[in-house]
Amino acid sequence: MRLLLDSHVAFWWALSPEKLSAKAHTEISKPKNDVFISVVSVWELGLKVSKGKLQIPKEFGELMCKNGIESIPFRESHAYSSIALPRIHGDPFDRALVAQCLVENFTLVTRDSTLTQYGIQILEG
Repeated sequence: MRLLLDSHVAFWWALSPEKLSAKAHTEISKPKNDVFISVVSVWELGLKVSKGKLQIPKEFGELMCKNGIESIPFRESHAYSSIALPRIHGDPFDRALVAQCLVENFTLVTRDSTLTQYGIQILEG
């Protein structure tokens, strides 16, 4: 499985794993699965930190790497895919993740059930 973690799932994985669904925790933990965090999610989390809405440790990125979670850039192909998406969801960060899932054939790990309307594979976070 190729998993892309939504920002809240990445946060929970690193700092509050008890909030994850049992299935998500199991699949993220499996060594045979490829697990990614988008730079889009890192940006979103950073914006929340700068607004005082969230606190994450400085070593958040190291925690991701240590747990085998790779970062993936937001590429031009992802941008074009996001532009073509129907207007189901207005959050630009979530739309970017959907586009990455479509282009890269990822399963998105999220609690946002609205995103299933895009026809991507979802694993409840």
